[in-house]
Amino acid sequence: MTHNEPLRVALCQLNIGDDPMKNLAQMEESLAECDADLAVFPEASLVRFGNDLSVCAQPLDGPFVTGLREAARRYGTALIAGVFEPAEDRIHNTAVVIDGEGELAASYRKIHLFDAFTFAESATVAPGTRPVVVEVAGRRIGLVTCYDLRFPELFRALVDQGADMFVVIAAWAPGPFKEDHWLTLARARAIENTMWTVAVGKAPDVEPPLSGGPTGIGRSVVVDPMGTVRRDLGQYPGVQVAEIDDDFTRRVREILPSLGHRRLTVAGEATD
Repeated sequence: MTHNEPLRVALCQLNIGDDPMKNLAQMEESLAECDADLAVFPEASLVRFGNDLSVCAQPLDGPFVTGLREAARRYGTALIAGVFEPAEDRIHNTAVVIDGEGELAASYRKIHLFDAFTFAESATVAPGTRPVVVEVAGRRIGLVTCYDLRFPELFRALVDQGADMFVVIAAWAPGPFKEDHWLTLARARAIENTMWTVAVGKAPDVEPPLSGGPTGIGRSVVVDPMGTVRRDLGQYPGVQVAEIDDDFTRRVREILPSLGHRRLTVAGEATD
């Protein structure tokens, strides 16, 4: 992992609504203003939770992702965003990665579904099965969606696949202790893997959703490999750019080589 220039990442903390085309328009506005190498949008950027996702879901060659690809190409900015795509019996909660040329570089289907705090995501969403690391904007990015943040083994799998930073997209639901969980878990994943972690959440709902509880707490953050929060957008919509400095990662790992100290037999994995 040697990069000469820091990566400029835009945290695009938006109010996602019920109209995909209006959501797409505000995402395009964010790309126009951010001046970044990579823009990160929330989970469920296609349409917010509370809608009939089986009706709203679109294939990855549908109008929403096609519009994102055109915008990425127009502004020369890679992006990561959450959409819903049709599945055989339900839908997939999918993160799409589009490079600065407007090409679909990868997609990740959320593995861990939010069947907690009285919510049952699995009633409408089918889980993915495969961790995904994608090379885009000159980095190998491990993809994570919302509830996945609670599962450190996923992050270890991404490390083992060669990730050199994490991107988390979320529509984190509010509630007792939930905001504290979000921040604590983002910092923990950064610290235990000595890894830059970019975690972008949806801004809180302005109007009540059509059904179910509200989603979005904001608090999009960039956490460095020592666990310091370098950016925190608070609860209001906004776009901020942060720099990911890989030289800082190298210096941290020189004094804290914890990844090299792993004992895989403890986790039941075979070693030579």
